Amino acid sequence: MARIAGVNIPTNKRVQIALRYIHGIGPAKAREICEKVNIPEEKRVNELSDAEVIHIREAIDNDYLVEGELRRDVAMNIKRLMDLGCYRGLRHRRGLPVRGQRTHTNARTRKGPAKPIAGKKK
Repeated sequence: MARIAGVNIPTNKRVQIALRYIHGIGPAKAREICEKVNIPEEKRVNELSDAEVIHIREAIDNDYLVEGELRRDVAMNIKRLMDLGCYRGLRHRRGLPVRGQRTHTNARTRKGPAKPIAGKKK
């Protein structure tokens, strides 16, 4: 089992797919990393040599913001918005949708499960 950026990536999957298990790497970045390190598309993780794993690890460390660093960066950006007191920061603070979605109905992902209101039954 290869360990890259603190994540155990699955061994029986193709390298491009397995790299997506790392937070901050999607399809495009996984393809880019494989091209940079010269790994063919059909190669699987268990077929990688130790040198190739090291090259992948170095490429990710040098060029990409992933896992803990990325999570910390996103959290700091949200905290900055909340400290500023801007509209987006207020929405984050109240746990409501930030990007203009309606809240009269829906928005249950952000608001949590519906809370029953006493005396509303008809």
